Amino acid sequence: QVRLVESGGGSVQPGGSLKLTCVGSGFTRFNRYYVYWIREAPGKGREGVARISGGGGATVYANHLEGRFTISRNNSKNTVYLQMDNLNPDDTAMYYCAADSSLIFLTDVGDTRPQYWGQGTQVSVSS
Repeated sequence: QVRLVESGGGSVQPGGSLKLTCVGSGFTRFNRYYVYWIREAPGKGREGVARISGGGGATVYANHLEGRFTISRNNSKNTVYLQMDNLNPDDTAMYYCAADSSLIFLTDVGDTRPQYWGQGTQVSVSS
């Protein structure tokens, strides 16, 4: 059974940092999957945050997040990370990782159902 499990969320003050982790299991070849971080805030739709290619060589970010968020992966551990720096209250949301063997544009991934989703990890930013 394929699973994605996120961890690393929590409560931080504005300006703080968090590193989210997504561990995949049951994948035949994890490195063949694009992995996405997607977030959903109360009252807002789902938003694609970042995407990383199977080999890790290509990354894409939502325009307004580039420079503060960094996505990376370690395929030997079937793991994808999202480093989030200089967090602000607008970053408060449930963060999900998702995997798909196909490339999905970040602007579309919030409305598209990737093949596999995790259960999410909550990030809260407040003073």
